[in-house]
Amino acid sequence: MPAFSLEPEQTAWCAELRTTAAQRLRPLADKGEPGRVNRPLLAELGQLGLLARLFSSGALDLCLMRESLAQSCTEAETALALQGLGAHPVHAHGSPAQRERWLPRVSDGSAVAAFALSEPGAGSDAAALSLAAEPDGAGRWRLTGAKRWISNAPEADFYTVFARTTPGAGARGVTAFLVPADRPGLTGTPLDMLSPHPIGALDFDAVPVTADDVLGEPDRGFAVAMGTLNLFRPSVGAFAVGMARAALDATLEHTRRREAFGGRLMDLQTVSHQVAEMALRTEAARLMVYAAATAYDEGAADVPKRAAMAKLLATETAQYVVDTAVQLHGARALHRGHLLEHLYREVRAPRIYEGASEVQRAIIAKELYATTQEGPR
Repeated sequence: MPAFSLEPEQTAWCAELRTTAAQRLRPLADKGEPGRVNRPLLAELGQLGLLARLFSSGALDLCLMRESLAQSCTEAETALALQGLGAHPVHAHGSPAQRERWLPRVSDGSAVAAFALSEPGAGSDAAALSLAAEPDGAGRWRLTGAKRWISNAPEADFYTVFARTTPGAGARGVTAFLVPADRPGLTGTPLDMLSPHPIGALDFDAVPVTADDVLGEPDRGFAVAMGTLNLFRPSVGAFAVGMARAALDATLEHTRRREAFGGRLMDLQTVSHQVAEMALRTEAARLMVYAAATAYDEGAADVPKRAAMAKLLATETAQYVVDTAVQLHGARALHRGHLLEHLYREVRAPRIYEGASEVQRAIIAKELYATTQEGPR
């Protein structure tokens, strides 16, 4: 099965992506301004056909793209993933007019998409969001409130925004809106984060939206959000696996060459056992990611559990692998610009975004209890 053994053409495609990322995307990423949307990089991803592939392939292909790009250029991986995250609700739930206006531009890299779910008081508890969609006549609302930690904000061309249309209804009272960035009352500011991605805050001051801007159905936006996350959570794990594999490759090369204590580092049992553990955990995470993606593509009933498991294991594994790689490299890995210094900053956020590790554990437990009957007391 693809979950455990990729087909030869898939393996060849991944190798091609890694080479392309190193040769064509890495130079564009290096020229980008930290913390800003890199539009030339997006245009190249579009030219390569990778952005269009977001809407024509399944979860496993998405994972293969993200893992392969992450091994050679994390900036390219993130740019691709954010386009998919922001535009997938339009692809899956948008009207013909919404899809026709935005998806071709997302696919060629000329329009930047963003997924606006998190708020100052509603990060992990997404059902508690409070951005208010206040009625403003038949089929019209005004959005008032704030979003925080939104990737590609405030430079995106449009936002998939989740707002509360029915107060006090929890997850059942949320609506998804497609909000172009030029709507009056919508403003934003960039945030200076540990890893300098384009991430910002958005403020909504009576921003007008209409029924034509709704994605899906009113009060059914939480399902839009969760459906998107079920697709992208395994691929966050793939991003993490790509980073772990890059750190492992760097460590193999370093310990093979580095002389210390009268021999090479690789000849020290304590070092070789650490490297073996890094490889073991990385491979286990990779297989779980592929299994979750395959389950999604096959329409399996346990996708939420598998997606949560894949994201949890892979992101926690990548944190361990990168940290161990830094330890085995020593002080050289802490130099600004070193691959591992870069990965060390990159690897931390995936344990938080799209559902923190604690949220993934809660999802897993909930799904387990929901599918098992209570035994005799």
